[in-house]
Amino acid sequence: MNLNLQDANSPLMEELTQLHDFINLVLVFVLSFVGVIMVLMAAGKHINQNLLEMQMVEWVWTLIPAALLLQIALPSLLLLYMLDESVDSTLTLKTLGHQWYWSYEYSDFWAMGSDKGLEFDAYMVATSELEKNGFRLLDVDNRAVLPVHTQVRMLISSADVLHSWTVPSLGVKADAVPGRLNQVKFISQRPGLYFGQCSEICGANHSFMPIVVESVNLSTFSNWVAASLD
Repeated sequence: MNLNLQDANSPLMEELTQLHDFINLVLVFVLSFVGVIMVLMAAGKHINQNLLEMQMVEWVWTLIPAALLLQIALPSLLLLYMLDESVDSTLTLKTLGHQWYWSYEYSDFWAMGSDKGLEFDAYMVATSELEKNGFRLLDVDNRAVLPVHTQVRMLISSADVLHSWTVPSLGVKADAVPGRLNQVKFISQRPGLYFGQCSEICGANHSFMPIVVESVNLSTFSNWVAASLD
């Protein structure tokens, strides 16, 4: 059983993982210190009266928590800024949540001489139709293919109820709200398959609308786009 976060595949997810680990260290330190003091007091051990009433102690137990809170707040605010930072994107992918599947549209690509765009729906593959090397309840019939080392802008909305497009390894989680367009940006650092699921309870089949992002090199992505538009 894995109790840790998924392996990060984007710079922002690496920073989020480091902040998560740091906050856990602070939490362990605080709980251990307070726990020891409570156990000593409950056991009736002698505690120096000066430790309870000295002015220096008042300064210490005020300044140390303040310093710890600052060490948590500053990187948190920096990460929030980085998550919303407006960076020029190379590729735009729009996704629309439905009950209970996702539809994708690559708005940067169109077939020559026609109004046909690159768009498709992604349904979960049923267990009875799953290939031998497939992933049960996680694989889809059409994966969202994206190039590595490319700034991607995701535009997320919904056609019916609230959904949430979430891929933990990319550090992406955004609500799909009917009538509203949310935006997130990320960069995939290495090729591979990255799985996610809808993270907003959206009805009876909420747990059966997975997300699969396939990161490939640029030449493979170009060939896939060309083949999809034929």
